[in-house]
Amino acid sequence: MRGVFVVFEGGDGTGKSTQARLLADWLNASGREAVLTHEPGEGEVGRRIRELLLDPATGDLSPRAEALLYCADRAQHVDTMIRPALERGAVVVCDRYVDSTLAYQGAGRVLDLDELEPLVWWAAGRLRPDLTVLLDLAPHAGLATIAERDRLEAADDAFHERTRDGFLDLAAREPERYLVLPAREPVTVVQEAVRHRLAPLLSGEGHDAEIGRRNLWSALFDPEAPLSVPPGTMKP
Repeated sequence: MRGVFVVFEGGDGTGKSTQARLLADWLNASGREAVLTHEPGEGEVGRRIRELLLDPATGDLSPRAEALLYCADRAQHVDTMIRPALERGAVVVCDRYVDSTLAYQGAGRVLDLDELEPLVWWAAGRLRPDLTVLLDLAPHAGLATIAERDRLEAADDAFHERTRDGFLDLAAREPERYLVLPAREPVTVVQEAVRHRLAPLLSGEGHDAEIGRRNLWSALFDPEAPLSVPPGTMKP
């Protein structure tokens, strides 16, 4: 069985982690192995890199150094977790991936995308997601939900606006790979839209295989059943 790679992207405070967790829980409950993971910071090497990147005590980093640290984290992540899981047929659900580097360091830090993009895909072993879900929200609205901000979250408003624009530009370039959703929609509405878009990929069909989409939707998800949201989960 072929694995499926799903990535959640978006600015800070958009609810990516909540949606990724709900999707992984649903897949596991449906009998399909799901591996829930995130960037940066998966594994011991990733945790050390994450601390350097996000700890305010790190202070200023050269934008190129910052981008290279994210690439190092991703190379380790792909080789040790993501690719092995896909090879055994699992669905990998990842909170952030390549597009975060292109949006935050490319657009946000104003690095040349013609130089950065080949580097980030090389670091990722050219492993592309089957589906990228972009949760879109005005940066000030998302950041307002974060009490203690890390080094990137604490960047100025212009940085976060450029980052949001970067994500939307990437989605416009590859509409067949992206599902763009307003993050302010209720958690259940967003989750149902993600499951609906993912259905044909789980069945082994393409994005436009409507029969596969309908059959898997009926088999794995009862739209009349309530969606369980963990207690204390903050809606995006």
